[in-house]
Amino acid sequence: MSRRDQIRMTDDEAAAFLDGQRVMVCASNGHDGWPHLMPLWYVVRDGNLWGWTYAKSQKARNMERDSHVTLEVEDGEQYHELRGVMIRAHARLHRDPEVIEGIGLELVDRYSGTGPEFDPLRDMFRAQVPKRVGLEFVESGPRASWDHRKLEGVY
Repeated sequence: MSRRDQIRMTDDEAAAFLDGQRVMVCASNGHDGWPHLMPLWYVVRDGNLWGWTYAKSQKARNMERDSHVTLEVEDGEQYHELRGVMIRAHARLHRDPEVIEGIGLELVDRYSGTGPEFDPLRDMFRAQVPKRVGLEFVESGPRASWDHRKLEGVY
């Protein structure tokens, strides 16, 4: 078995990894031909990653022009700890306020909590809806994944 095959995550491992991490890096194609990388909070819906951003942001403009994006979620400090998932996707921008609000509230729940003490934060997120777009990342190519912990220190 190749090293590549040894470190590849199973579908279940990749799903658990994505559920357990908190930040993805989204690479869109800039108007000048250079990749534009930005961190985003995300939620997982039916296996796809979703987020939101300001409608006038550079990443939103890039995705309007070219929907191709690459997403990466990674973890680890030392080489033997490195693990991650890279996803090729097409970005779909959603402008429906109900969709955008739903994403925002899911982000609050995921990153802060679901109790009534977070209602002021939910209100703050709701107030941002008119300035935001929803981002749905639809996988459109093979996923890459790696978990160097599977090598158990043997390279």
